[in-house]
Amino acid sequence: MLDVLIIGAGPVGLACALECQRKGLSSTIVEKGALVNSIVGYPTNMEFFSTPDLLEIGGYPFPTAHYKPLREDALDYYQRVARSEKLDIRLHEKVLKLDGEQGDFTVSTDKGEIRTRNVVVATGFYDLPNLLGVPGEDLPHVSHYYKEPYQHVLQHVVVIGAKNSSAKAALQMTRAGAKVTLIARGPEVSNSVKYWIRPDLVNRIAEGRITAHFNTAVTAIRPEAIEVLTPDGPLTIPTDFVYALTGYLPDEALLSRLGVQPNPADEARAPLFDPATHETTRPGLFVAGTVCGGRATSRWFIENGRHHAQLIAAYLAK
Repeated sequence: MLDVLIIGAGPVGLACALECQRKGLSSTIVEKGALVNSIVGYPTNMEFFSTPDLLEIGGYPFPTAHYKPLREDALDYYQRVARSEKLDIRLHEKVLKLDGEQGDFTVSTDKGEIRTRNVVVATGFYDLPNLLGVPGEDLPHVSHYYKEPYQHVLQHVVVIGAKNSSAKAALQMTRAGAKVTLIARGPEVSNSVKYWIRPDLVNRIAEGRITAHFNTAVTAIRPEAIEVLTPDGPLTIPTDFVYALTGYLPDEALLSRLGVQPNPADEARAPLFDPATHETTRPGLFVAGTVCGGRATSRWFIENGRHHAQLIAAYLAK
């Protein structure tokens, strides 16, 4: 019988296990993918928007040669923290359901059952793309995750979206030699794009290196082209690859199976929980990190979500 089982081995899940361990509580992390699975899925050499001190957990310094760390720096840092603390982590094991009540929960996974007194959900939001819902979205040349630009040299690539991920992908692929077209529902590049990225993209569009269609909706994707509706009418854009970088959603089906109730007054369907302890309406079940924001995935990040671990551990230690 564990004191705490944590679902998700991202930075916040690791912080929860670390803080619980320091309070003398027994804990295990169950993760359906790799360690810090979301960061593994980030683009190669992606630069974090935060400085390293804001990404630290457990008081471990985050050494990096860069002012803002890269994806590879974070992968190395978090695995070193996990190994230094000797955290008990079960990777590539998927949680299916939660039975019982506080003090005697049974967590069922695809590899067996685990008994625990309490459960912390720190699953993030990067696993499920926000789908366009158009024909052809499931074609093999369409992806909701961007990794690196080199396979797209001399290719026609359509990038859907006009926020940070789309902006960086469009700029990288353009500089690598791809012919990029940007499709955005809004009237311009989003003002939420970081201040050092937005002018670069706006200037590349102005000089014609990137073609942009604003106030435009995708209506269908075909093997050799994408169909859009612009303010001037329908348009067919030839393309070799499509990146639909339109955001991601938390795993609401899993949250529902676990017993996490969404706030009916919140359009983002954020979970109902006590902000002082992060306990949900199901006693003994807690939420931590970006999952606390529901579909509003910009409410919580590593830098503010990591502190949830201290609140939860302090409450359970009582």
